Amino acid sequence: MSILAFDGRMGASGDMILAALLDAGADPDVLESVTDALEVEYRIDETVKCGISSTTIDVYLTDRDGSDGHEQGHADEHDGSEHSHEHVDHDHGDGHDHEHEHTHDDGDEDDHTHDHAHTHENGDSHDHVHAEGHGPHRSYLEVREIVENMGLEPAIERDALAIFELLGEAEASVHGESLEEIHFHEVGADDAIADIVGAVLLCHDLAPDEIVTTPLATGGGSISMSHGEYPVPTPAVVEIAQRADWSLRGGPVETELLTPTGAAILGHLADGVESLPALDLEGSGYGAGGYDLDPHPNVLRVLVGDGGGRGELVKDDIAVLETNLDDATPEVLGGLQETLADAGARDVSILPVTMKKSRPGHLVKVICKPADRERVARALAEETGTLGVRDAGATHRWIANREFETVALEVDSETYNVTVKVASDVDGEVYDVSAEYDDALAVARETRVPVRDVLRRAETVAQAAIDADDSFGDIS
Repeated sequence: MSILAFDGRMGASGDMILAALLDAGADPDVLESVTDALEVEYRIDETVKCGISSTTIDVYLTDRDGSDGHEQGHADEHDGSEHSHEHVDHDHGDGHDHEHEHTHDDGDEDDHTHDHAHTHENGDSHDHVHAEGHGPHRSYLEVREIVENMGLEPAIERDALAIFELLGEAEASVHGESLEEIHFHEVGADDAIADIVGAVLLCHDLAPDEIVTTPLATGGGSISMSHGEYPVPTPAVVEIAQRADWSLRGGPVETELLTPTGAAILGHLADGVESLPALDLEGSGYGAGGYDLDPHPNVLRVLVGDGGGRGELVKDDIAVLETNLDDATPEVLGGLQETLADAGARDVSILPVTMKKSRPGHLVKVICKPADRERVARALAEETGTLGVRDAGATHRWIANREFETVALEVDSETYNVTVKVASDVDGEVYDVSAEYDDALAVARETRVPVRDVLRRAETVAQAAIDADDSFGDIS
């Protein structure tokens, strides 16, 4: 199974993600879907960060001649200097512009960018304007319409739209507005669309089976935005992280490292891991950020490789609740499977234990979804009278993909249906087939065939159908 792994120890921004994927071997030609739809071009260069050769990428507007003194000066300064992580703020109709307090630090002999630019069908682009902070600002609905009209492959379009939706929902939550009311500031500009759609295009070009990221560093300190001075991570990043599978980590420097655009891209595409997985490496890439953060190399590293072995099981977020009981009746304990299931429990286990003063008792362990933990804990307390329910601290479990199929068994010229449960990994490899006992018992009672024989026959038929890649219902 191929895995694309982001190393999040220096955070992430949209341009760093693009640059890292290109450096890892993604084909830059796939970005033409963006440059054909928007009047922008990508400039791909190289730089060195603390001795690490890295790729940089910038988005420039191609429909502006740069005659405005401010804009031309910005573009000229950008070409000859290191640029900061982009920070994304949004305009909600109040007319305030985003205030950048980050500086543009001149490069030195060890940290430099090359002047030559990689462009896409735009010829000489020396007087084009850097897109960050320039160009139109759009609402969420306007951005969605642009993406839908880009002619992207369906899977790519779905991912791109999902990222903008995640970003929009985060901003809507922060500002107490609906998703339809959100008016993006910089995220609605061409450069942000180019970052997000471009990242999806490059990820699909590398075509990994799974994308993961280690905990993402946020940096620290505070930044000035249009609505005031905000701590790092910014409110939008915090909202996105709450919806994402990965975790945040502060530091290692006092500046912004994780932008909302970077967080949203990885929030949709990547699953969280605590450390880099074991990989048979096939490639790697480094995408440079703008700051010089010596002795920390300000780069986003991405690794591409084969995870090896058979496919993994599915990661399922859960909570585990438990309590000790020394006075529960057998009837109450026996009914917990049903009463707690009504509250959201996925599984209930009851184990005999020895409690204080050598008294016999029971340990009740309940698995539920995190969102259901309070409701399940309340039900457990009400049903048993326990004075306390512990959260055992489990965050997830690994489970099989499960499908239920029906097989037809023929006994004495009569056909009987038995449901079987088919368990497989994420690659679809089946590793267990189990007939449902209740169905088998019903057949056994009617045919007087031992239930274990019915179970065995049903599982044999199901396995034969799997091996033949055939329809379950057509085999008897």
